[in-house]
Order: sequence, then structure tokens, then C-alpha cells
Amino acid sequence: MSVLDGPRREMRRILYEGSVYWVTATEDGRLDLADGRSVAAKEVRHLPPCTPSKILCTHINYRSRWHEQGRSTPPETPTYFQKPLSTLNGHGGELVRPEGCKYLNYEGELAAIIGRVARNLRPEDVWDHLAGFAVANDVGLHDMRDTDAGSMLRVKGPDGFCPIGPGIVAGVDPRRSTLRTWHNGRLVQEGQLAEEMFFGIDYLIADLARLITLEPGDIILTGTPANSRPMQPGDAIEVEITGIGRLANRVVAVPAPRARLGHQPTDSENVRRTALGNDERLPPQLRQR
Repeated sequence: MSVLDGPRREMRRILYEGSVYWVTATEDGRLDLADGRSVAAKEVRHLPPCTPSKILCTHINYRSRWHEQGRSTPPETPTYFQKPLSTLNGHGGELVRPEGCKYLNYEGELAAIIGRVARNLRPEDVWDHLAGFAVANDVGLHDMRDTDAGSMLRVKGPDGFCPIGPGIVAGVDPRRSTLRTWHNGRLVQEGQLAEEMFFGIDYLIADLARLITLEPGDIILTGTPANSRPMQPGDAIEVEITGIGRLANRVVAVPAPRARLGHQPTDSENVRRTALGNDERLPPQLRQR
């Protein structure tokens, strides 16, 4: 069965009464355990709904984000980066901002989750190799953007910087979905996936699988719309993709790292251009709300 074939079905991975369970999310908001019990979502802790061997991420892939960065000629092909597995975080998890940093940005994204070993695929084969889709937030600490030679290891790689969930959803075609992000209850990102993406899910995965074996549980992040902006400690950030779900996290402050060595947080023009955006380059309907 293709991941796009209905009806809608959602699996979540939770911690309940000290044990880890896979559960089925029901239409009435409850979670059904395989042993016959049923619990309310608020009674559990949500864990990342997959155990990947890798997290592969797409650079700018939304038209509004591309224009926001001051670019006009569309990209010919996509480019990618990786997030460490230690970035995995769940629905309801904390997003940590170290003391001395101020550019901790949200990026609402659609995640595609691999369900079958995928290598050397045609784009039309991709849908049969997916387990489903999830909501994600590709969090970035742009204070560290002036280091790591463009790999973004310390921008996108800190612990907990890949919240994903609440579950994995199949039976929904996300190409018909809209992505929205709320910052403290205010709508700040909005993009219709089919209209916004330069490269669709099938293209991205077929492209990666030309050279890289994708394994069950692997996560492919597919880009974010315009208006990624910094969050502050205490802020609530929510990302919703219609038909897929709504992911919520909160920002907390922590002390600066003990080791005062290596590249330190910077507040350069390059950092500010990415973290704060270029609203004047966007049409009014896409500007920061």
C-alpha cells in the first residue's frame, strides 16, 4: 500500500508509566495501546516517532524563503546537510538556548519518514518506500553561523534541535497540505507545500537515494517557508501541517558551556541577515506578521 492511500492512520511513540509504547492515535484524541488500554494524549510523554540512522535536510526549498534571502533565479538542483541523531526531540520537548546566544530560530518543516530500504529509486517509486509524514521544526542557533565552513554543524546540530511528531501519519497526501507556524499564538509562517516547494518529496528522496541507502526510520526534512525568526526563553512555538498534525515545544534558557574555547557566538551582518530575514524583499502578504 502506498503511503498516500487512505484512510488516514497515525502511529505515535510514547513514554507511559515508565515504559515505551507504540500507540495508534484515534479521531477523538486518545491513544490506543496494543494491549487494549487507551490513554489521553496529555497523560503521556511523546517521544520521537522514529529511530533513524540519519537525518538529512534540504537547504532552501521554499519560494518565499528563497526570495526572502534576496535570490531571484530558481535553484537548478537541491543541496543538503545533516543533523546529528542527538538533535532528536519530541512533541512537548524543550528547546535549549544557551546564555550568550540570541538568535535561536524556528523553521517549521514537513518530514518524510522512510519505511523500506530505498536505493536507486525513480521518483514514482518513492511513495511505496515511505512510512509516512510528520511535523518537524528544524531549529537553528544562528549565533554559530560564522563557523564550520558552511556545514551548519553547530547551527543546526545542538541537542534537541530536531523536534518531530507528535506521530507518523499515512493516508494523507501532504502535497495538498498547508504548513503554518505559531510563535506565542501568533501566526508567523504559512506556505502551501505544492505551490511553495521547488523540489517535491519524490524528487528529494530519489535524488538522495542515487548515492545514499535510506533505511527505515530515516528522516528527510524538506525545507521551510519565509519568516523564520528568533525565539526567546519562555516562548511557545507550534508547527502545524494540515492533515498531518501539530507539534508544540517551548524554549528554555541554560547556562553558557563551561569550556570557553573555540568559536564563540557572533552577531555579524551574516548572522543577522539569516536570523532576522529581509522583509523588505518580500511581497506584503509574505512579510513577518
